[in-house]
Amino acid sequence: MENDKITRRNPIGMPKPVGNYTHITRIPRNAELYVTSGQIGLDANGKLPKGFHSQITNTVKNIKQVLYSEQLTAENIIKVNIWATEKIDWDFLYAEWSQLFGTDYPAMTIGYITELGLPDIKIEIEIWAAQV
Repeated sequence: MENDKITRRNPIGMPKPVGNYTHITRIPRNAELYVTSGQIGLDANGKLPKGFHSQITNTVKNIKQVLYSEQLTAENIIKVNIWATEKIDWDFLYAEWSQLFGTDYPAMTIGYITELGLPDIKIEIEIWAAQV
């Protein structure tokens, strides 16, 4: 039944999304919600690479791991918040992003800020997920 599924759509009359996201995601009442802390680009040894692309790659790996720990997949992601301290190379980010999503994108917000929690962090991504 459609009421028991997470659904994503871009309403008629709305401009097409300017990136890989969906304007609205509906979560059914019986869903269990999961909210992650912002994931950053630490590697498996707890080291933060200096390069922005390396931080993006590690951040996506960390998101996969935190989802896996709760038996969640990209299908469960309902909202993504991205904060970055420098201009995002969207071709690179979307190539990494494609490891999580096919073309069924969640809602997304992106903000450029001057600094994150530690001076060397260049990107932080928070995930909201739901499981029906």
